[in-house]
Amino acid sequence: MRIFTMNRLSKIAWTGAILGSMAGLVWVVNLPYPMIRRPVARTAPILLLPSYIQMDHNYRQTIRNVEQADQLINNSTSAADFSLGEEKVKLAQTHLDKLPIWFLGYEPKFYCNLFSCSWKFTLDEFESARTNVARMEAKVFQEKNAQIELKKAETALNQAKQQYQQAATLTDKQNAIASWQTALDHIEQIPSATLAGQTAKTKLIGYQRDFQQVVGFAADNQRTGSLIGAAQEFAFAAAQAAQNPPHTVAEWQQIQKLWQQAIARLEQIPLEDQGYLEAQKLLATYQTNLGVIQTRSSAEAESMQALEEAQRQIQRLLANTPTDATIDRNLTISQLQGIINQLNKVQSGTTSYSKAQELLRSAQTKLQQLQP
Repeated sequence: MRIFTMNRLSKIAWTGAILGSMAGLVWVVNLPYPMIRRPVARTAPILLLPSYIQMDHNYRQTIRNVEQADQLINNSTSAADFSLGEEKVKLAQTHLDKLPIWFLGYEPKFYCNLFSCSWKFTLDEFESARTNVARMEAKVFQEKNAQIELKKAETALNQAKQQYQQAATLTDKQNAIASWQTALDHIEQIPSATLAGQTAKTKLIGYQRDFQQVVGFAADNQRTGSLIGAAQEFAFAAAQAAQNPPHTVAEWQQIQKLWQQAIARLEQIPLEDQGYLEAQKLLATYQTNLGVIQTRSSAEAESMQALEEAQRQIQRLLANTPTDATIDRNLTISQLQGIINQLNKVQSGTTSYSKAQELLRSAQTKLQQLQP
């Protein structure tokens, strides 16, 4: 019994050794070396069956993945198509790298007789596959870069919009608009041959419409700010010129024109502008100031006329040569009263007031002397 067991173990060991040797032999003859494979292919082609199967598999997978990658990448409709196409390109390249160069144009007849293969991987076919793979790899690389650029540009655009909405000053708004325009320029520069470029072109229409609306609004606000600023400059000049009265009629008229210029600027601001309420507040103040200036200008003109008329009456009084003292006294009193009445028309705060008061005191003194 023991002897029988030993014999069985010995046979198993010899069988394992033989099988191991055969496996090693098969592995050696299937190495990708023509000097080994060609003699075996002529004498014992069945030993090359494993490598034939592997080369057939890599060939078919190369062709299959190249075709799928070409469809996904060159006819993509979404970023997901490009991602899957990229995976197919990598698989195609992996299987292509596993095909040995000596396999080009090589047709294992024994394998083809057994399995009815109908392929023959020529040098042109290999070069075409390698070119297609390289071209698609480059296109995937360009697409990924374009997608990154689109994402960066859209992020910058959204940040600029947010900065504009949060801007507290005109300078901050202008800086935000400049950043916004830069982001739009980057989106426009994305290559149109890429899917990202086509997507950007579609999105750009909406982005530019929003930008134009905001820029137009900002331009209106800037114009409103400029008009208010100009109005305030004219108002300041008018206020400066009105200091230290009295002033002549010509000077009051010049001050009046300055207030009118300030008001004219404010009246150009339309109702829909953001600065309209501020402009209306200033407009009410400026119109009140203009009314005051117009009143003082009229008072100056009327006082000047009254003084001139009083002076003419004084000249006529002095030119009269009395013949009858009684008649002369009554006429003189009447003329002096007329002069006094005219001088009382001269208003205080005018350039004529001081002279009028001097003449008024003189006329009143003479009138008192003539009265009984």
